[in-house]
Amino acid sequence: MNDSFNVQEYMATGVEMLVKDAIHATLRNPKESLFMGKFALASARATQLRRKEEKEGLHVPPFLIASITSSCNLHCAGCYSRSNHATVDCEPVAQLTADEWSRIFREAKELGVSFILRAGGEPMLRRDIVESAGKMPDVLFPIFTNGTYMDQRYFELFDECRNLIPVMSIEGGKTATDSRRGAGVYDKLLANMDELYARGLIYGASITVTKENLSAVVSDDYIRFLEEHGCKAVFFIEFVPVTEEAKALAPDDEDRAFLEENLARLREKFGEMLFISFPGDEKSSGGCLAAGRGFFHINSHGGAEPGPFSAYSDINVKNTSLREAIGSGLFAALRDRHLLEEHHAGGCVLFERKAEVEAIVRELRREAAVMG
Repeated sequence: MNDSFNVQEYMATGVEMLVKDAIHATLRNPKESLFMGKFALASARATQLRRKEEKEGLHVPPFLIASITSSCNLHCAGCYSRSNHATVDCEPVAQLTADEWSRIFREAKELGVSFILRAGGEPMLRRDIVESAGKMPDVLFPIFTNGTYMDQRYFELFDECRNLIPVMSIEGGKTATDSRRGAGVYDKLLANMDELYARGLIYGASITVTKENLSAVVSDDYIRFLEEHGCKAVFFIEFVPVTEEAKALAPDDEDRAFLEENLARLREKFGEMLFISFPGDEKSSGGCLAAGRGFFHINSHGGAEPGPFSAYSDINVKNTSLREAIGSGLFAALRDRHLLEEHHAGGCVLFERKAEVEAIVRELRREAAVMG
């Protein structure tokens, strides 16, 4: 990795731009704009906390991904979470409690984490945890949901707690969405969009990008359709192949370049919307931002993982602090051994190189056994 690359400043600049774009996207909504203005001040304070930690030897990423449950009511085709058995149909065992998640969120805020992305499974199944996050207005909680559990109580909660931002998964049109997620899902998402829009609530859409749908989901017609339904943020998530057959659907370098070009165009043309790609331009960020460089993942049982697509952990926040989890030996090894810089076909370099990640985990366990 280029020694001159400063990931802390790169992420700080990125967060500032993200918040600025979010404020711009809410200018016509006084209540949302007021909240985003207050959050901008909180985000600036968080950046200073992270810089302080950096000077003291701990790199704190601004983003945390929290999979708060291993339950989900859908069986979406190609689901990475079911592929690595992080999401199951049986009753979850030994998941973190609402109190444990609240403690993690408080520790994250104290370290300067500005964004905690809720995932699952289906995060809206854990209403208690969603509600507890609403009491922390200095942290933004995008909730990545399939949308099927959205009800009047949730609409009222989102109205009361503006730091909770629902981000609904949609694959494009009705045929593409229902074929992957199940019959009737698309119509439910549209009903949610219209209710959120009628209430003046900000929400986002999460689109899994493949070679097959890339051109359609970045088209002016599709983005205009989302805009007309009140969508203010669009997350383009690169498809991660979980089988050999699915690798042909994964975006390659040419597709990523095409996506970045179109993002620039969309940001200019649809100025009142926010567009984010994940993992984004890894070349400009010095490699993948997982393993604590820009974000890391906590699974529903407390394991601190490099990211949601790389389900390996050497430390559990149930038994330790978030500060210690950020200093994970696995995270350090992945960064030091330059695995995050490797070229890859799909949306996650560590998912593609899981044999190498597994070897590092075994090595760390052997060292821990000797030390113990």
